[in-house]
Amino acid sequence: MEGAASIRAASGGTMNRAAIFEFFRRLAEANPSPETELEYGNVYQLLVAVTLSAQSTDVGVNKATRLLFAQVKHPQDMLDLGEDGLKAHIKTIGLFNSKAKNVMAMARILVDRHGGEVPADRDLLTELPGVGRKTANVVMNCAFGAETFAVDTHIFRVGNRTGLAKGKTPLAVEKGLEKKVPQPFRVGAHHWLILHGRYVCKARTPECWHCGVVDLCEYKPKVLDKGAKPAAAIKKAAARSKESMT
Repeated sequence: MEGAASIRAASGGTMNRAAIFEFFRRLAEANPSPETELEYGNVYQLLVAVTLSAQSTDVGVNKATRLLFAQVKHPQDMLDLGEDGLKAHIKTIGLFNSKAKNVMAMARILVDRHGGEVPADRDLLTELPGVGRKTANVVMNCAFGAETFAVDTHIFRVGNRTGLAKGKTPLAVEKGLEKKVPQPFRVGAHHWLILHGRYVCKARTPECWHCGVVDLCEYKPKVLDKGAKPAAAIKKAAARSKESMT
């Protein structure tokens, strides 16, 4: 990885500008057109899918919404379907009762106040039932191309673990990303980070052995051997350090 020594993270466990640019450059090179893994056909369906995905997997949401979205394409369709009809489609998703209530209330507001259209405004989106800042950021980014950073559990972990954007809360990590992510990576950044956290920088055992940005990352107990555990990696690193001092 050419030039890695000159773009090491700065002291204090955070990446410097050169490291951050290289971090995203590599992720972009590996996946030039990142997209959400949620399935949808229009902006309204995206909004519903993201709302349903809270504390659920994209795979599980997609299974539940395929038949739903064949029937429901607009807020009025959802109102026509009714809450019981919606529940029948999404009963395999966690918290489906409360989510169904929110989705129905959301549909009513969209029809009554927004002419059945999803507003391209984060503040207006967060006024909708069941729509928090993260959901609004996803919709703004995926549907409207806004430079927003939807911090889910994956991005929160990657931001803190790598030193890219550290913070004790999702909002703190989001603000860090807003400040640090450079062009031309700002629109795709949250997709790259989610996918990286989902498939490489995993919660229990980060798969550092096939990570393309491992040399830029500030995570100390790197798992460089497939099958190793983080604790084992820590012991190995300590042993190597001890050997080097003798």
